[in-house]
Amino acid sequence: MKPNLTTILLAGSLIVLATDAAAQHRRGPGGHIGVSFSAADARGDLGFAIDQGFGLELNGGIPIAGDGHLRLRGDAGFLIYGIENIEYCEFGCRIVTDVTTTNSIAYIGAGPELVLGRGNIQPYVHATAGMTWFVTSSSIDYNDGYGPEQETTNYSDHTIGFKYGGGIRFRAGRSVSIDMGVTRHENGPVSYLTKGDIVDNSDGSVTMFPNLSEADLLNFQLGLSFAIR
Repeated sequence: MKPNLTTILLAGSLIVLATDAAAQHRRGPGGHIGVSFSAADARGDLGFAIDQGFGLELNGGIPIAGDGHLRLRGDAGFLIYGIENIEYCEFGCRIVTDVTTTNSIAYIGAGPELVLGRGNIQPYVHATAGMTWFVTSSSIDYNDGYGPEQETTNYSDHTIGFKYGGGIRFRAGRSVSIDMGVTRHENGPVSYLTKGDIVDNSDGSVTMFPNLSEADLLNFQLGLSFAIR
């Protein structure tokens, strides 16, 4: 799990800096802030335990060199990879409650982003390092119209995560672009639960069967990016 792309990005940024030194009269891309829908495909050992995950990511970039081509990027997001619903009866089924258990992944990271073009079409590559959390939580819904309540975290663990990938931003307006990208998300060994790993015993106790493995994902993202000048 080596973020070798970081070295490539840094080397590429030096090329951009050298090129812009000879053409400083041209204005390069500025910063951005964006939001994307994410669909993740589990890879490696994680792929034997779960299939896909879906969620959202917020990301942004601040120009730091190369006339705006080299940016400091930050991102944060979440994915839901499993939902389990169980119906319980109380007081002889006069009251029916739904217990919903959600398996999710949350992550944050920061690192370099290199914008490879300017104008209406801007390809880019990036690499970040940060933290990833796997969380399983349950909530109760009394079906009274007020929605889920009494949420409890059943299990959680965290690990270091590295992301690297790229994409293309297509300008759709003066300061809005459509952002399409693919990112490899590599996570170290971590414990996590999947659907069916929590067992309710007859005596009222709960038994959990956590999984332990590296947790790699391939994220496909589609969203909007807003330019910051």
